[in-house]
Amino acid sequence: MKPRQSGISRLIKSAHYSWRGLCSGWRSEQAFRLEVVLAIICFPATFWLASSFLGWLMLLGSALLVIITELMNSAIEATVDRIGSEFHELSGRAKDLGSAAVLVSAIFAAVVWGGCLLVRLGILPVAG
Repeated sequence: MKPRQSGISRLIKSAHYSWRGLCSGWRSEQAFRLEVVLAIICFPATFWLASSFLGWLMLLGSALLVIITELMNSAIEATVDRIGSEFHELSGRAKDLGSAAVLVSAIFAAVVWGGCLLVRLGILPVAG
């Protein structure tokens, strides 16, 4: 077993591993790159779309949720691919479930963004 680190050195190591994961996702996952670029492009619109701070957090959080889910799906796919390249029902199921999670998070983001747009346009009333 390797010795455990604690305190600030552990935090620095964890941040380093996280940064490596983000860089790996950017280099190897086209969907991740697309979702990050879309989030960056759409970010300025959050200030116009949101009718409250909570609405702004929902817009930002839903976009980040898609990115987070994509990273988790990529981790699942990499793990399954590492185990073996031959077809196995459980491997296919794991990949399909990861993909479904990304789809559900994207639908959630679309509902949040669409709802905020409809409120901004006056089609839906502001909740309160």
